[in-house]
Amino acid sequence: MPLGLAIPLALAVLFGVALGSQAPPGLGEGLGLAVLWAMAGRRWAWLLPLGAMAAVAVAVLLARGADLPEGLVREDLAVEGRLLEVSPEARLTRLTLAVESCTSLAEGRLPCDALRRVRLSAYEAPAMRPGERWSLVVRLRPPSGLANPDTFDYRAWLWREGIQATGYVRRDPPPRRLAPPALSLRRPALAHLDARDLPPRHARWLAALTLGASERLTPDDWALLNASGTTHLMVISGLHVGLVATFVLLLGRGAARLATPGRWRLAVWPWWLAGAAAVAYAGLAGLEPPAMRAMIMTLVGLWVASGRHAPGPWQGWWLALALVLLVDPRSAWRPGLWLSFLAVALLILIWQGRPRPHGLRGWLRALVRTQLLLAPLMAAAVLVAFARLAPAAPLVNLLAVPLVSSLMVPLGLLGWLSAPLAPLSTLCWWLFGRLVELLTGLLELAVEWLPLWLPSPDQVTPLALALGLMALLWVLPGLARALRLVGSLVLLAVPAITTPPPELAPGELRVRVHDVGQGQLIELRTAGYRALYDAGPRFGSGFTPLETLWPPGQRFDRVIISHADLDHAGGVGGLVDRHRVGDFLAPPGETLDVAFTPCRAGDAWERDGVRFRFLWPPADTAGLSSNDRSCVLEASAGGQRLLVTGDVGREVERAFLLEAEAPLTALVAGHHGSRTSSGPQLVQHLVPQHVVFSAGRHNPFGHPDDGVVRRFRGVGSCLWSTAHDGAVTLWLGDGQAARVRGEHPLPWRHGGVEGGCLALESPE
Repeated sequence: MPLGLAIPLALAVLFGVALGSQAPPGLGEGLGLAVLWAMAGRRWAWLLPLGAMAAVAVAVLLARGADLPEGLVREDLAVEGRLLEVSPEARLTRLTLAVESCTSLAEGRLPCDALRRVRLSAYEAPAMRPGERWSLVVRLRPPSGLANPDTFDYRAWLWREGIQATGYVRRDPPPRRLAPPALSLRRPALAHLDARDLPPRHARWLAALTLGASERLTPDDWALLNASGTTHLMVISGLHVGLVATFVLLLGRGAARLATPGRWRLAVWPWWLAGAAAVAYAGLAGLEPPAMRAMIMTLVGLWVASGRHAPGPWQGWWLALALVLLVDPRSAWRPGLWLSFLAVALLILIWQGRPRPHGLRGWLRALVRTQLLLAPLMAAAVLVAFARLAPAAPLVNLLAVPLVSSLMVPLGLLGWLSAPLAPLSTLCWWLFGRLVELLTGLLELAVEWLPLWLPSPDQVTPLALALGLMALLWVLPGLARALRLVGSLVLLAVPAITTPPPELAPGELRVRVHDVGQGQLIELRTAGYRALYDAGPRFGSGFTPLETLWPPGQRFDRVIISHADLDHAGGVGGLVDRHRVGDFLAPPGETLDVAFTPCRAGDAWERDGVRFRFLWPPADTAGLSSNDRSCVLEASAGGQRLLVTGDVGREVERAFLLEAEAPLTALVAGHHGSRTSSGPQLVQHLVPQHVVFSAGRHNPFGHPDDGVVRRFRGVGSCLWSTAHDGAVTLWLGDGQAARVRGEHPLPWRHGGVEGGCLALESPE
């Protein structure tokens, strides 16, 4: 490949990623014409970049449109495929299936044969192992996730992993095993590891560090690695693959020196042997995206290091980026890709033009310098990608990186190589275990002194920019030391002295109806007051959406639980365990796992100029169902009002209707939009300007009910649903019209035959 082609190729691939993600009109035709233009004019230097751009753009475009069709939601589908991952969780087993065939069991349905990978939940599943082929009857839905501000985007993660549908396995007919696992080196290796008498932590870390089986690490392991900024050590990265390739290269060159003492430096086969070892080790680790990326970067690195007609380091960097994105275009959305390439780019800057270190002292100084220069940029990248900062990471990595790379990984791999010699293998893994205990003890001590910091969202960007610029300040050559020191102090001081303006003024109220699936959780904030209405659901698997919304240690002045149903009170345990709550309120007669004060009609309080009061229930709730006992809350900010009715039915709505002030600015529809609530009298009397349905996407109840939707549209209400819009945030009381924003902006809200808001109708 000509030396000048790597950068144009990488830029063409990146442009192809952008084109595929945006999908402008005429994309296919334009790319085809560009390729034909290059071929017709024999512009061969243009042909490869244009072809790569077209291939990547088409791959991204096809990936965007490969999700399960909406018409197959809730339909029974017969699928056959091979299990890629099996994760047992008590009675629930989570599966990732590579689909080989898919057919609908109902006649006249859309085809599903385009599915390639799905994620499933199986309750009380039979014994399953990765690699087995199974026949399953499943119910699927397109990939979706809870969409809340500043939280993990599960739907984006599913797309990055190539998962085109999620769902569950039907028990009838039962799953049927079709074939045992195919031949794989990784599977018997893990089985061999399980058969050895190793302490659990040693076995987990050995599997993760040498075989890429990071799924074996426990949540506690990951929490420790996250808090110490050392998660990169547990991914099969360029470090691990590079170590294997370097070890094999040294062995090969040593053998060549013995065989041909006079010409061993000219021998090519040791380099090919090292490349083959890199490919084999990445295959042993499963060839998942991190391992594949590490393999490609290592192969390009070997080519650069060989010096035989090889590109320079920067050409190699661009070439590796182009090849990784060509092989897996979805990598462009994986933070790990940019973390690894940023690290390599900084290493090139750090070492370019510097003499090779000599002696142990020289290498130690070079290692310390490299880690200290890498730390600010890596911290900035982690901040942008994951909104967290591990203050202990720079110091910890000074010891952890050489410990893992120079001792633990070589010992672990030597243990595998000497597996036929049990005493030697046992000794290697015993030493590995001692180092695991040393490393984990070091990490625990560091995290105790410098715990993980989760900055507020408004701090992330300025702090990341400051850290990134500081890294460049120290890496760029030719700058005076005094300038670097002063510049670093200034950059670190900017985020500290830059205080964002207060989000809310006195008299203003921010209402956020969080996306928690089929349940309800509403956050109410004024200038100095924070309350929750409901705590969200707890699902059958034990998952509680509330635990994903905020880092631990939040302060809530008041938590109102409308009633004790799990879709409203399921997160109470998470609030008690992870956060601080001033007091709980709930209807009289309800049973919760926490002490609470009864909410009663007429109770009122005021905070920062915003007035709150209960319109329901009465003091005597005997004879009322749990739904009809729900706390009904009204909040008034200036001349704007919010009403939250819980799950009360139409009869109760009529009982408190005259107490509510009309017209209403915003209403959180009762019972998630069920036909049992939001009766005609309430709708016509209050005429809410905005209505929010807190409902799960593809929920089995059909919420919101079509009749309820049409009723609100009949009085001109603008309708929002967490199922489509994600979290819905409203700002009230600032003297202007109420502002509303959905976490997932929908283009049809700003146009169409009915103006700004169209009806939300659910399929029957």
